[in-house]
Amino acid sequence: MIKRLLSILLLITIFSCQNEKQNADLIVRNANIYTVNDNFNKAEAFAVKDGKIIAIGTTSEIEKQYQTAESIEVEGKTIVPGFIDAHCHFLGLGFNQQAVDLVGTKSFDEMIKRVLDFQNEKNNDYIMGRGWDQNAWGEKNFPNKALLDKLYPNTPVALRRIDGHATLCNQAALDLGNVTVNSTVEGGEVEVVNGKLTGILIDNAQSLVMNRWPKPSRQDHVNALLEAQRICFNLGITTVDDAGLSKNAIEIIDSLQNTGDLKMRIYAMVSHSQDNLDYYLNKGVYKTERLNVRSFKVYGDGALGSRGAMLKEPYSDKPGHLGLLVTDLETMKKSAERIANSEFQMNTHAIGDSANRAVLEIYNKVLKGKNDRRWRVEHAQIVSPKDFELYKNVMPSIQPTHATSDMYWAEDRLGEERIKGAYANKQLLEAYGKVALGTDFPVERVSPFLTFFAAVSRQDLEQYPEGGFQMENALSREEALKGMTIWAAYSNFEEDEKGSIEVGKFADFIILDKDIMTVEAKEIPNIKVLKTFVNGEVQ
Repeated sequence: MIKRLLSILLLITIFSCQNEKQNADLIVRNANIYTVNDNFNKAEAFAVKDGKIIAIGTTSEIEKQYQTAESIEVEGKTIVPGFIDAHCHFLGLGFNQQAVDLVGTKSFDEMIKRVLDFQNEKNNDYIMGRGWDQNAWGEKNFPNKALLDKLYPNTPVALRRIDGHATLCNQAALDLGNVTVNSTVEGGEVEVVNGKLTGILIDNAQSLVMNRWPKPSRQDHVNALLEAQRICFNLGITTVDDAGLSKNAIEIIDSLQNTGDLKMRIYAMVSHSQDNLDYYLNKGVYKTERLNVRSFKVYGDGALGSRGAMLKEPYSDKPGHLGLLVTDLETMKKSAERIANSEFQMNTHAIGDSANRAVLEIYNKVLKGKNDRRWRVEHAQIVSPKDFELYKNVMPSIQPTHATSDMYWAEDRLGEERIKGAYANKQLLEAYGKVALGTDFPVERVSPFLTFFAAVSRQDLEQYPEGGFQMENALSREEALKGMTIWAAYSNFEEDEKGSIEVGKFADFIILDKDIMTVEAKEIPNIKVLKTFVNGEVQ
C-alpha cells in the first residue's frame, strides 16, 4: 500500500512539473510575424523576459509553456523586427525641429516666405534653416543672398541645402566668418559670380561660417535628441546609425541613456578628426545595450545635387567641373591605416565614381584581405562598372530614396552612360552579399516605409516613372526588409543581439496595420505603425 501511494504521489509530482508554466514579462499572440531569421520563417507568438525574446512559436505552444500578467492580442496584424536606420542624422533631425523647415519648397520665394514666417514667430538672433533643393524649383540655379541681405541686414541667416553640402548665407552670416571673394578652403568652394559673393558656400567652405555660429547648449542637445526619438519611435525605428557625432554629443547621449530618458539604441559614427581619432583609438570601443561607439565617419566628396560629388569625367551639365574631395587622399589613407590597426570600423561618404574608386582602393589596400572588418561606403551612389568587384570585401550602406529623389535630374549631371552605374542597389547587393539600408534623414524624409517602397518599386509617391526607375536595380521585399533589419544590424556588428525576432535577442519589434510583405506596392508608403517596442516595452 505504501509503495502504491508513493507511486501515485510521484506521478502527481511529474504531472504537475510538466504542466508548471514559466513566467514571462510579455506574451505576444495571434500575430503575423516575420522573424527575419536565416530561413525567413514566420511565427504567430513569442514570449519576452527581461527585455529579450525567450521563446517563439504558435500561440498554443507559447501559452502552454508560459504565463504572464501582460499579453498582447495582435489579431493577425503584422509584426516585424524594429527598423534599423543604417545611415541617418538623428541629432540633426532633432536640431532641425528648432530651425526653419525648408523641405518641399517649390521656389525661392516660398523659401523666403517660410523664413519670414519663422522669424516673425521666433524673433531669433540667428536664423538657421535646412531643406531647400534648387533642382525642385523652376529656376534650377543656386539662389543668391541679395534678398536676404535686404530683409536681414544685421541678423545672420544660414540656410542649408537639403543634403547639407551647400549653404546660402546672407552678408551678416558671411561677415561672421570673414568670408570674402578671395576666401579659399581645401575641399570646399566659396561661390563668386561676376566678382561678387552669391552667399553660396559648398562643402568645407561652410565651416568658415559654421565655426563662428553660436554653439548649441546641453539643453538644446537634450531637446533635440528627445524630439528626434519621438519622431523615430512613431515610425517604428528602434536603432539609428548617426553618421557623424562629436565627442560632446556622444557623451550627452550616453548620459541620457543611463538615466533612462533616451531609450533609442544608437550606433554612433564618430566625426572624423585627428583629435577624435586620438581620443577614441586610445579609449577603445565603447559598448552598452543602447550605445555602440566603434566607427568613424569620414567624408570623401560632396553631393551630386550641389555638383560636389567627385567624378572621373566632367559633369555633363557643367563642362570642366569634376566636383571635389572633402578629405584629401593622403589624410584619408593615414586615417584608414590607423583605424585598420584597431577594432574600429571606417565608414566613408562617397557619392561620385571617382570618390568611390579612391575609397575602395584605400580600403582594400589597408585591410590587406581581412575579411570581416565590415568597413562601409556610405551612399555608394555612382560606381563605374569595373569597380563593383572592389565591393567584395566592403559593405555598401545605401539609401534607396536618393534614387527616387534624384532621378528627375541625375542623368543631366551624369549623362546616359554613367547613370547606368548610379543608385545600383541590386548590383551592390550582388557584389557584397548584403546591403545596409537607411534614409539619410533629414536629407530625406524619416519614414522607413518610403525607404522600403523606393527599394522595391523605384518610384515616387505618384508612381512615377511607370514601371520604375532602372528596375534592374530594385530589391525584392525580402531583401529590403533584411536591409532594414538584420543586414543593418550586421553592418553594426550587432546581428547577434538585434535585427530579427529570435530567442536571445532584444525584444525590439513593431506592429503594423498592413502586411508590408504582401500589401499592394502603392500602399507601402501609407503603412502605419500601431506600436513600437524596445526591450519589450511599448514606446
